[in-house]
Amino acid sequence: MASREIPPSHEENPFPSGLSALIAANPAVLDAIPAAVYVCDTEGLLVRYNRRAAELWGREPRLRDPTARFCGSLRLFYTDGQPLAHDRCPMAVAVRTGEEFHDLEVMMERPDGQRITALVNIRPLLGKDGRLEGAINCFQNISKSKALERELRESRADLEDFFENAAVPLHIVASDGTILGANQAELDLLGYKREEYLGRHIAEFHADAEAISDILARLSRGESLKSYPARLRAKDGSVRHVLITSNGRRHDDRLRSTRCFSLDVTDRVRMEEALRDSERRARELVQALPVAVYTTDASGRITFHNSAAAELWGRDPIYGPEGESWCGSWRLFSPDGSPLAHDQCPMAQALRSGIPIRNAEAGAERPDGTRVPFLAFPTPLRDPESGELIGAVNTLVDITERKRNETRLHVLVDELNHRVKNTLATVQAIASQTLRGATSVDTFGRSFQARLMALSKTHDLLTGNHWEGAELRQLLLQELAPYVVAGPDEDSSSAAPQVRLSGPEVLLRPREAVALGMVFHELTTNAIKHGALSSTGGSVAVCWQLDEAADTLHLQWLEHGGPPVAGPPTRRGFGTRVVEATLRDQLGGSLERLWNAEGLVCRTSLPLPRRGGSQAGLTSTEPLSA
Repeated sequence: MASREIPPSHEENPFPSGLSALIAANPAVLDAIPAAVYVCDTEGLLVRYNRRAAELWGREPRLRDPTARFCGSLRLFYTDGQPLAHDRCPMAVAVRTGEEFHDLEVMMERPDGQRITALVNIRPLLGKDGRLEGAINCFQNISKSKALERELRESRADLEDFFENAAVPLHIVASDGTILGANQAELDLLGYKREEYLGRHIAEFHADAEAISDILARLSRGESLKSYPARLRAKDGSVRHVLITSNGRRHDDRLRSTRCFSLDVTDRVRMEEALRDSERRARELVQALPVAVYTTDASGRITFHNSAAAELWGRDPIYGPEGESWCGSWRLFSPDGSPLAHDQCPMAQALRSGIPIRNAEAGAERPDGTRVPFLAFPTPLRDPESGELIGAVNTLVDITERKRNETRLHVLVDELNHRVKNTLATVQAIASQTLRGATSVDTFGRSFQARLMALSKTHDLLTGNHWEGAELRQLLLQELAPYVVAGPDEDSSSAAPQVRLSGPEVLLRPREAVALGMVFHELTTNAIKHGALSSTGGSVAVCWQLDEAADTLHLQWLEHGGPPVAGPPTRRGFGTRVVEATLRDQLGGSLERLWNAEGLVCRTSLPLPRRGGSQAGLTSTEPLSA
């Protein structure tokens, strides 16, 4: 029973005929009652009981047996399992006090040790004179219902434990959006205490008003949600990404409440965002690479290319099932210039063999017809777990400049061979002519060395310009600059210049530069020995003009202030022959020489073919100083 205190009854006695009437009644009447029934007199002795009572007691006690008072069960217990003495049971109280008891629970133990829970209803029996004559107990076995009730309590406790201690955040929301319940995982997720969370509208905790409005609308229509993405705002202001799975509990086709499971995917979302950022940065990095990069799937379909690849191909390839394969170039060619099928290109070979290929040379033709030679480095890509081929990445290196350099190198080697031969011939001619005019070994040595140095300086000048040419003014300066001599007692920085150059910028080709270098050397040597530069008061003026219309260079060498000139030399020396042969025969120009009393005048006009655009840019007159 729920309490050891037995409450009194104030209901009217339903048995006005008293105990004597029940005793006198036919026993079959009590057996017909579906519940267990027994009757005790005022002494607590059993005076009547039916078959159902004997079945529940598990025995048939003798009537009026003093050892079986108040109840026919072997032992009695409270519902909490504590022993209950027969003389303290509800029947004992009833026959002593006349109190009535309703729906009391007691436990009865049978002789076989089995215990049953009985629901007891006891009423006193009064005689015609109103005196208490005994009591009747009507009881029934409620063990099964108690077991079901216990299972229900345990099930409810398990359910509450599951709800409260589930690892997944859970909450229950009323049809109006009010939060009715939440487990600890839900509270931990958002950082709220239970009293701060329950009773508030669920929309207060959603970061996106449109999302929660859509969720409530769907649930109210009877829809179920599965992994619905949403964002919840925590107490500290942070946002948690969740996937909501929810359905409604309905009654009479009306929504009563909803059950909601919130799967926290914040870390996953952040990882996905970081991965997307990483992929974006990687794509941006690949796009920024100066070399062409593209990828394909395992079948060879192009899946990605950077801007450098599009520039090399001269086009953007088509993606997708109907897209292009192997390479995005318009056409492909082998290094020897023969056509190369796309399915035979280095990328196709690498995908078929599964082996990386390095430094494979080929050529791509653009839609405009231009061709680009390149080196390919296709590398197959495999799944890190299964090892299955999933595609390939290819890097294309434009080697156009390298090819040009190789061609230029071949040309330069050929040119070098030619120039070496010419230089050796020139040296041989210089040696032969110098020897012919030399009066002694010393004279030969000095003249020969000076002329070789002049040739060497011109070669140095051309080498500094990668043998692409030499500027006329620099060619003159390297010959005239060493022979500017100031007075013996004067500072060279304040001495009057002996040489003045005037003319536009003219770029000479190597052949012209070597030839004119020798001419300027012979003119300078002659001026040093016999002309204007042999005395401190003499001077040399070199001026030139460029006739662009006729592609002709007009140059004048004018000496002044040297020893008086008597006239043309009586003997043609090596220098004279060099000047004449070079200007007229080698360069195809004209030559005019005047031996004025003031000094030598030498004029020449030379054809200078254009070197791609204008050659001349007039410069101011510039004195030559040491």
